[in-house]
Amino acid sequence: MSSARRDFTSFFCHNQQWSARSDGLKASDITRVRGIAHAIAEPDAVHVAPAGFKEVEVLTPKRLLKIYAQLAKSRLTILVVLTAMSGVALSPLPATVPILLSTAVGTALCSASANTLNQLQEIPFDAQMARTRQRPLVRRAISPLHAAGFAAVTGVAGPAVLWFMASPITACLGVANIVLYAAAYTWLKRKSVSNTWVGAVVGGIPPVMGWTACGGKILPSADYPIHLFLPSFLTETPLDMSMIDNPLGAFALFMLLYSWQFPHFNSLSHFIRGSYAQAGYKMLCVLNPQKNALVALRHSLLLVPICSILFPLSGLTTWAFAITSLVPNAICVRGSLAWWRRCGEKEARISFQNYLWYLPVMLALMMVHKQGLEWRRWVGMQHEVPSDGADIPKP
Repeated sequence: MSSARRDFTSFFCHNQQWSARSDGLKASDITRVRGIAHAIAEPDAVHVAPAGFKEVEVLTPKRLLKIYAQLAKSRLTILVVLTAMSGVALSPLPATVPILLSTAVGTALCSASANTLNQLQEIPFDAQMARTRQRPLVRRAISPLHAAGFAAVTGVAGPAVLWFMASPITACLGVANIVLYAAAYTWLKRKSVSNTWVGAVVGGIPPVMGWTACGGKILPSADYPIHLFLPSFLTETPLDMSMIDNPLGAFALFMLLYSWQFPHFNSLSHFIRGSYAQAGYKMLCVLNPQKNALVALRHSLLLVPICSILFPLSGLTTWAFAITSLVPNAICVRGSLAWWRRCGEKEARISFQNYLWYLPVMLALMMVHKQGLEWRRWVGMQHEVPSDGADIPKP
């Protein structure tokens, strides 16, 4: 062996490093190394775990359920289900308890399937990001085949529940969301910044699923034309409650969730853009942080007419909602404007926090101002007027 070769190999493994006479090793290190070597030679004699070694946990039913929840991205799935329930709650059509429960279960199963298929495709990329290194497939807590089986079962069961218990159109929307998220969105993340726009469509579909589960229409027709509900001071036509089943209502729900995605996700992606860059994702926050903030600001501004014009015009809410919704919109627009001007991480975090409370607050305000829902009569503050003109309180 030449001296050059000896030098090269000794760079990796010095000939004396296992010797007790080596000055570079402590006595504790030598004992541990000898113990490992003895364990290899005589496995029944002693077991010494090397540093950093961690045994794979046995998949008990409890741990398996936890892993399934991680594959389904439980927090994201809960948000998807809640937005689908908002479509049921705001629908002017009656909804039974079976429809409510089946819509929630079917939507959750569809979301679980889409999220699992997403993680199956991103194992090598998730391993490169600190925020995703502990996902079940990355740490091999579950095999890819097992995860694929879970995705297949939930991907079939979800649309089946929606088809037979809600409506076929709701099931088709659920399948469309699985395909858009697990195929189009996941593939585009490494190809084009347009992935964010596709992801926003995925986020806008669940409330429409809730709308159609109650029997609401999403496309205008001769039997279900688009009606515009003008303020009372602009029209003398009395409100016809039978016209509230308006395809424009489904569009309003979609646009609210679609535009909300941008200030919510863009601000989040800004302060984790290092992870996206490390994994090689083509995100707008990595390629152009200033434009990333500008897109969020545009949709923050777009949410103002969506809430103050589109929703009351569709008949989903009264025109009082146009006024009360201005306050949360003004707060969030101010935060998005500050982020766009400075493009700093602090401003991005403030904007992200604003849009965390924005959605539940706005949905709650919509319920308060829902068209045809007489809250004052419910609490006894409003009296019924009978045909003879005498005011009597409602029992």
